[in-house]
Amino acid sequence: MDAHSRNPKLMDRVKATMRVKRYSPRTVKTYCYWIRYFIRFNGVRHPASMGGPEVRAFLEHLAIQRHVAAATQNQALNAIVFLYRHVLDQPLGDIGDFAHARQPRRLPVVLSHEEVIRVLNQLSGPVHLMATLMYGSGLRVLETCRLRVRDIDFDRQVQTIRAGKGDKDRTTLLPATCIPSLQHRITIAKQQLEHRLNHDSVPVTLPHALDRKYPNAGISLAWQWLFPASHPCFDETGKVVLHHIHPSAVQKAVKQAMRAASLPRPGSCHTLRHSFATQLLSQGTDIRTVQELLGHKSVETTQIYTHVLGKGFAGVRSPLG
Repeated sequence: MDAHSRNPKLMDRVKATMRVKRYSPRTVKTYCYWIRYFIRFNGVRHPASMGGPEVRAFLEHLAIQRHVAAATQNQALNAIVFLYRHVLDQPLGDIGDFAHARQPRRLPVVLSHEEVIRVLNQLSGPVHLMATLMYGSGLRVLETCRLRVRDIDFDRQVQTIRAGKGDKDRTTLLPATCIPSLQHRITIAKQQLEHRLNHDSVPVTLPHALDRKYPNAGISLAWQWLFPASHPCFDETGKVVLHHIHPSAVQKAVKQAMRAASLPRPGSCHTLRHSFATQLLSQGTDIRTVQELLGHKSVETTQIYTHVLGKGFAGVRSPLG
């Protein structure tokens, strides 16, 4: 059997292993991309017949010929290490020195409160609420898309972010100004659910085979998306389901709003999250609290915002005042 006939079977094993380990669908897709790329780069040889030298040559190709970012090179390395460690059961060990992609240190683009309001005024409907939550709660765009009815706690004025980056849960602020709009979204979710139950009974997508454990969860109000897609789709098993709105649709709308707002430095959805962090720090919020609200693994990641504010200099002042 040649490599061409073995590789599809290999990729099925990769996907199955990642699902067992509860990797997100996005990570599964990304890792599979890099593993396929690695195999093609090496003439469609089976990875079991390769090792450190081939991995090193591939990583150097990405850095030198493809000019990828350091994070992209690390992502490719992580995918290949996963393949060898968890699928082929032959850890790579030390792959030796290789040319690392440069990792320049850049400060994030942040907007003032007034600039954010100008952006929000360019938006309407569900995307306006989503952008407001990104700024008012520090949510990532995908976290906003994945909000369900059950994640909103009006009494405590908090929202729960489930399976965020790194598959971690956290709670964060729920701005009071968003409460009426969120209540309206829940009303709409209830109406849409009743319509589907009376017609096609299409359930929403559920995490980690929850539909087998709780067969009716997909048609319960608590599990409904606050921001569903406009049309149902097929899941991996061929079942018709309702997914959440695609992040790219939100990103496109926010970018257009930022251009329309005539900002001196237009950004993206993540700019709203950056602006949330800098606003809290400028108000004197403890950096550890900001780290927790953002869901950062390390406080060093959060500290980048102190440099944006110019507060990383321990009170040192210019000779000119």
